[in-house]
Amino acid sequence: ISEAGHQPMISADGRYVITYNGEVYNFQELRQELEKKGHGFKGHSDTEAMLAAFVQWGVEESIKKFNGMFAFAVWDRRDRLLYLARDRIGEKPLYFGVQNGTLFFASELKAIRAHTHFKPQIDRNALASYLRFSYVPTPYSIYKGMNKLFPGHFICFKSPARRARSQPYWSLAKVMQNGSNNSFVGSEAEAVDELEKRLKRTVKSRMVSDVPLGAFLSGGIDSSTIVSMMQSQSDRPVNTFTIGLHEQEFNEAVNAKKVARHLGTNHTEMYLSSQEAVDVIPRLPEMYDEPFADSSQIPSHLIAKLAREHVTVALSGDGGDELFAGYNRYIQAEKHWRMISTVPINFRKLLSASMMYVSGEFFEKVYNRFEFLVPSKSRISLPAEKYQKATQVISLSGIHEVYKRLVSIIYKPERYVCFGDEYTSLLDDLHLWNHSTEFIGTMQTLDLLTYLPDDLLVKIDRASMAVSLETRVPFLDHNIVEFVMKLPLELKLHNGQSKRLLRKVLYRYVPRELIERPKMGFSVPLGVWMRGGLKDWASSLIDESRLHSEGY
Repeated sequence: ISEAGHQPMISADGRYVITYNGEVYNFQELRQELEKKGHGFKGHSDTEAMLAAFVQWGVEESIKKFNGMFAFAVWDRRDRLLYLARDRIGEKPLYFGVQNGTLFFASELKAIRAHTHFKPQIDRNALASYLRFSYVPTPYSIYKGMNKLFPGHFICFKSPARRARSQPYWSLAKVMQNGSNNSFVGSEAEAVDELEKRLKRTVKSRMVSDVPLGAFLSGGIDSSTIVSMMQSQSDRPVNTFTIGLHEQEFNEAVNAKKVARHLGTNHTEMYLSSQEAVDVIPRLPEMYDEPFADSSQIPSHLIAKLAREHVTVALSGDGGDELFAGYNRYIQAEKHWRMISTVPINFRKLLSASMMYVSGEFFEKVYNRFEFLVPSKSRISLPAEKYQKATQVISLSGIHEVYKRLVSIIYKPERYVCFGDEYTSLLDDLHLWNHSTEFIGTMQTLDLLTYLPDDLLVKIDRASMAVSLETRVPFLDHNIVEFVMKLPLELKLHNGQSKRLLRKVLYRYVPRELIERPKMGFSVPLGVWMRGGLKDWASSLIDESRLHSEGY
């Protein structure tokens, strides 16, 4: 926040120039090490410490030493090389590509679109992939020739004309493999102690700030744990923020207030109406730059806007579900596969084909007619949709296909996009499945490689950056990730209950009864809004004549 921290910044020897987004949390330790080696510093920014590290160790070795969230570009004046790098988990975005002899790179596509040499062309294959996942998966973007750099990777360009390949400096797949080969051998109590110690240390490092700081609090396990760690290490009430919804089945604000009251935070909440959602929608394309269909982007932006009125930095609990097996689909995928895999594949394909002749709507009518015969605990919601999913799932040949089906919004998107055929994704790569006997652990890793960086982290980064709020995600410190990957599955998922170890840490700060309740997630009553305040807007977008004229 001083003149000494301004960018682009040049290294003391004049060799390196950097432009950089994010935070390196261990820069003070790096600075002390570099000072012992004779480096001097003009200011107190992490950027200056990064440049000194490049001078001392070179770019590639320095990246491995950085602990933080970052996307940066470094120009090596002496060797005329351009390095692009992204943090290990993908908290910060980085786009790049070559078009007509010009190399483009930026944190946002809107910066690339602003360049006069860039000619945007929609990538129809990427559009098909978007329809499957509700986000455009890395390494693709919605524009032809523009890519996202994979998390944990760097790329070095010698010239725009010479092809360059990205390289990993940290591999989550290798961390997973190493964790399964070197599993944690201590007791559960020792694991709880170790996790608490690491979380407190990590959260404390994220609380170092030159500006006012707070946290998002939903009242769930993940955010409550982060806020507990913050409050236990703060000499004043931590600022916490919650979005409430008038539709009670979606409303977490009541629970968040109880947790905030128990921990003694300075708590602020705001209740969201459908009209406020409507007001946000015109800004969404400007924020996200490419198609993005996670509906919680709306409350995410509004909670960021609320927090920015009071603080400049906010901590978030993202990553807890992926690390500690918090999603129901992990259990569902394994259960479905173990059940159907006992039936010969040819018979399952025949059964699936037969079921196709019975429409989901017909099944729903029959189900509704005889629902009284089904025990209330066994009744299913949206029977037609579940029937269609079941029809597709039983014919699949492996758990990798079952899992991909469960995370797909549209099963065969090429049917819907004119001249578009979706790209293969990491979910099609059998390498992880073939080298693991633990299905749920593999699903967690795939979510950490795909859904987390391409959906959840995109959502929170764009929603907060749009209001100049910096968000930090302590669970995604690589030291936490590497430790959690060593934990046996029963310390995460035990007797059908998720996040066992994380719960035990949290119960040292918050009473169990404030936390134990059904998982809600950060969702919105989209169906209610679509039939109400958003009806005209939604109908206009999917009008048949409009779809035909646009040609996608």
